[in-house]
Amino acid sequence: MAVNVKLSEQLVAEARRYGSIHHRSLPKQIEHWSQMGKIAEENPDLPFSMIKDILVARTEDASDEYVFD
Repeated sequence: MAVNVKLSEQLVAEARRYGSIHHRSLPKQIEHWSQMGKIAEENPDLPFSMIKDILVARTEDASDEYVFD
């Protein structure tokens, strides 16, 4: 469900700029930052790089079985 919220023009401009760099739409960039912030607040001891890895892992397809050699 979509919800309208009021955001500062500065935040929208920054999100638009970062989104274009990372090939995300404005809403997707804001969602990305929201997810990063949520994980950071829930896990204050995690470094930023690990938070990024968590988000990447969430997008990976877990249906492929990994074969150990």
